[in-house]
Amino acid sequence: MDQLLEQLQNWIDGSRSIVFFGGAGVSTESGIPDFRSVDGLYNQQYKYPPETILSHTFFERNTEEFYRFYHNKMLFPAAKPNAAHLKLAELERAGKLRAVVTQNIDGLHQAAGSVNVYELHGSVHRNYCMKCHAFYGLDFVMEQDGVPRCPVCGGLIKPDVVLYEEALDQETMEAAVLAISRADMLIIGGTSLAVYPAAGLVRYYRGDKLTLINKSPTPYDMEADLVINKPIGAVLGAIRV
Repeated sequence: MDQLLEQLQNWIDGSRSIVFFGGAGVSTESGIPDFRSVDGLYNQQYKYPPETILSHTFFERNTEEFYRFYHNKMLFPAAKPNAAHLKLAELERAGKLRAVVTQNIDGLHQAAGSVNVYELHGSVHRNYCMKCHAFYGLDFVMEQDGVPRCPVCGGLIKPDVVLYEEALDQETMEAAVLAISRADMLIIGGTSLAVYPAAGLVRYYRGDKLTLINKSPTPYDMEADLVINKPIGAVLGAIRV
């Protein structure tokens, strides 16, 4: 075990209220592309930019085109939790990890067994009718051709994900802020900390064990107490619980 990993292990061993804050890099090792990576969706060519397609306005005005993109590029039902997801769930079961705060919408933390998960950007596994508010799972949306409609009232079904132009859920944000402010260790992994307001959550941590695990540098590296520039799965997978 190298020195940085040994330091991480020692801090985890001595902590009782860890919070993990993760981004797209946590899911790339499960085969889900990172929007902002070199090979990500933002660097591919489409009729419209992904930022435009994944906006509230586009969803309302070009719903069929939105769902064509959404089905092809946003849904990965075969993806499985990787070593990072599994280790975080193990840490929670051991009573050391208090919460997972994630920018991802894939539900892999829950699939791995994590219970206390704050999904800042929603989840593809929750979908609701905009007319009668009936809820539907991912399987229902996957089975529909084109734009999914509510079998109860015929209303348009919208994924419970935060689109561009939409605000983050206030209750989820407040719960994440509270968890981070009470943490004795904050582990940030798989995120460039470039997306706001989510990245601003780091400011609420008051401890002295701010750990950043990311393959590339982040704007917060100089403020962190420990920086490990390696894949999140490899790092957390090596941790003993």
